[in-house]
Amino acid sequence: MMQFMLLFSRQGKLRLQKWWVARPEKDKKKVTRELMTTILSRKPKMCSFLEWRDFKVVYKRYASLYFCCAVEVKDNELLTLEIIHRYVELLDKYFGSVCELDIIFNFEKAYFMLDELMLGGEIQETSKKNVLKAIAAQDLLQEEADAMRNALEEMGFL
Repeated sequence: MMQFMLLFSRQGKLRLQKWWVARPEKDKKKVTRELMTTILSRKPKMCSFLEWRDFKVVYKRYASLYFCCAVEVKDNELLTLEIIHRYVELLDKYFGSVCELDIIFNFEKAYFMLDELMLGGEIQETSKKNVLKAIAAQDLLQEEADAMRNALEEMGFL
């Protein structure tokens, strides 16, 4: 089971974090800081898997973002790498060519995509098509809600 996923920049700025296992906030910050420091200090040619504390950490760099996941020791690293890649493919498909700014300004979409892909630290949906359909449906609901809000504001109800 995946414990958490972190997205951070080459400069060490945390862009997205998802925790599937409850931890105190202080512990989350410490883990995040330590992991970012460890990964950022590694050379590009080094292996993307490392054993850290009681976890296996799997990470991959795409452009200026690092995608980092911690899984249980018994879990398959290659499957985790594939999940990271699937998430990046979804982000690319939705945003065009995803970049750090897309994650910063549309973080709620990035979280929604991750929630559609993963549930409780396990892969929920493997089909990119189904995930993108759910996201399109959510976008449609958002547009309808915005249109309704605008109409009510024009009538003076809000």
